[in-house]
Amino acid sequence: MSQQIKVGITHGDINGVGYEVTLGALADETMTELCTPVIFGHHALAEKCRRMLGLEDMRLHRVQSAAHAQHGRVNIVEVAQELPELTPGKATEASGKSAVAALEAAVAALKSGDIDVLVTAPISKEAVQGDGFSFAGHTEYLEDRIGDGAKARMILFDDYVRVALVSTHLPISKVAAAVTPQVLDEAIRSLHRSLVRDFAFDRPRIAVLSLNPHAGDGGLLGTEENDIIAPAVACAMGKGILAFGPFAADGFFGTGAYRKFDGILAMYHDQGLAPFKTLAGERGVNFTAGLPYVRTSPDHGTAFDIAWKGMADPTSMREAIYKAIDIFRRRAAYEEASSNPLKKYITEKPEKGERQERQQKPRPAEKGDDGADEPTDTEQ
Repeated sequence: MSQQIKVGITHGDINGVGYEVTLGALADETMTELCTPVIFGHHALAEKCRRMLGLEDMRLHRVQSAAHAQHGRVNIVEVAQELPELTPGKATEASGKSAVAALEAAVAALKSGDIDVLVTAPISKEAVQGDGFSFAGHTEYLEDRIGDGAKARMILFDDYVRVALVSTHLPISKVAAAVTPQVLDEAIRSLHRSLVRDFAFDRPRIAVLSLNPHAGDGGLLGTEENDIIAPAVACAMGKGILAFGPFAADGFFGTGAYRKFDGILAMYHDQGLAPFKTLAGERGVNFTAGLPYVRTSPDHGTAFDIAWKGMADPTSMREAIYKAIDIFRRRAAYEEASSNPLKKYITEKPEKGERQERQQKPRPAEKGDDGADEPTDTEQ
């Protein structure tokens, strides 16, 4: 923790706003004081974007690999010898291959320890499909490449709201079948672990949304709430997790009930992300929880309609970099604290003038007792 955190940043789809939001976020000179940025992309395209944005004071330092990145500079690693053709606003085969090349190079650097965290600029899910990439998005790709058997959990968050998803990039016609007791149990526990480990809550309160309108209306509009979701919530409560629900999504967000919870579990993509993006605006961040490594990204897409026009807002990318650093530090602090627990001792009545101490056996855990009273959000 004494050294600057190395932040690897992929350029995403070159025909989108990846370079604009990345360089815009790094234009703040305090950024290189906070971390060591390493862009995985093409120096020529970065230079073209820098000139377009009028960032005269920014200097891009080309390095052979992330291991050679220098503190105090914006470093860039060339991901391919051949420069892809730039076609602003269009998803092309060339832009897809370039996005995958950057992602693969960054993941390799992450696994080797040459970067500490990963921040990804938006990709076109259509353009990246092909040999070597057959995933619905970053989340699924990273689960396969760096998950080491762990399940990735998509969490969208800002300083006030944290929304996790049971199903991510799944057609709406398949969502109901994907909501099973086993999947829900894992999702609740996964969100709880991340809220404790990555967001520093002691006893997080989790709201679980319903699948059907009006939470099923007592079975009139669907039975998943009574048969699957409510039992999963009760099971989680029995394990000491403060889970509540199921809540009808419209009323939950419409009445402001979301403010009472530290984490929200939505059943499918748009159910959770449509209200979240409305609330968070440009400050939303996408976090891939559950994996051994920290990865964040802006919560917007490639924005082809405004690409390479100097109109893209870098706020979400800047927040993604900040939040990756925050989570990395919180996770390190959590691991250090949990790996060296204080020993507990009891003092027995002295016998024949001798003071004897022996280590106390662990007290059996009670339901809902994890040693804390109220959740505390220390997120900056």
